[in-house]
Amino acid sequence: MKLTDFDIYSNLLKTKSGLVLTEDKVYLLESRLNPVAKKWGYNSLETMTIALQGVPDKNLVTDIVEAMTTNETSFFRDMRPFDMFKDHLLTYMKQARGSARRIRIWCAAASSGQEPYTLSMILKEAQAQYPGWTFEIVATDISHDILDQARAGLYSQFEVQRGLPIQLLMKYFTQVDGQKWQISDDIKKIIKYQYFNLLEPMTSLGTFDIIFCRNVLIYFNEETKGMVLDGMAKRLAPDGFLMLGGAETVMGLTKEFVTLPDHRGVYVLPNSPHLQKKVETPGAASPLGSGSATPAAPATSAFGLPPKANTTTNS
Repeated sequence: MKLTDFDIYSNLLKTKSGLVLTEDKVYLLESRLNPVAKKWGYNSLETMTIALQGVPDKNLVTDIVEAMTTNETSFFRDMRPFDMFKDHLLTYMKQARGSARRIRIWCAAASSGQEPYTLSMILKEAQAQYPGWTFEIVATDISHDILDQARAGLYSQFEVQRGLPIQLLMKYFTQVDGQKWQISDDIKKIIKYQYFNLLEPMTSLGTFDIIFCRNVLIYFNEETKGMVLDGMAKRLAPDGFLMLGGAETVMGLTKEFVTLPDHRGVYVLPNSPHLQKKVETPGAASPLGSGSATPAAPATSAFGLPPKANTTTNS
């Protein structure tokens, strides 16, 4: 592929999706776009490239962007973020949202649905602890085709074997024709799939208690990463949480988020109640220099909650 042709696709993808394509990915571009050229009746990728230099069909542009969008995902991917969600974030939200009994979650790159379905299964497993609560997961992606796959909730044997515990497979999936696995309507019903481009204004999405934006920012340049993060900060509740991928960070990109101490991959707003300083422990020397220590207020965890009482006894 000629460098000028590569630049045409690189600029198109950056403008339409934020995706940054480097020259070492020429092979990927060719392998993914040759089928698109064939679908549109072009006899070669070069012929399609010429068509793009005029006023291309907007549907052709959409097909090119969707073909280049990376959709690598799996159930319970990396596991640790889901343990954090279950053991800490939900525990906090149960107390903080006790009156409203409602939690909204945004999966900002839903892909073929494994992440939102994983969250839904976790919530389903915990439902006995949340009587009368309403959960909503808004799952967005830039690819219409991949969203259709996610809505279908139909997965191959290979896909369900990647990270999905066997007990959850048997509990929430039904085998179809001996080859595919269909996820249950109970898991689907709290998820709303919709098309959304992270480069667009996010106001229409509303406010969220928790945002998952994992393994997406790595495909953007620094400027685009900062823009996306700034937009998400405006969509997050004051005491909400942002979850990023293990290779992602907010450092040097935005001042709208800070790391939650001792919780890798979890970010909060700068004025979040989760960042309140630890107080003096009982028995510590008084800062006033008097002979007796000043009684301390109960310590709080990083999530703004009193620590659980230690009920362990010595045998």
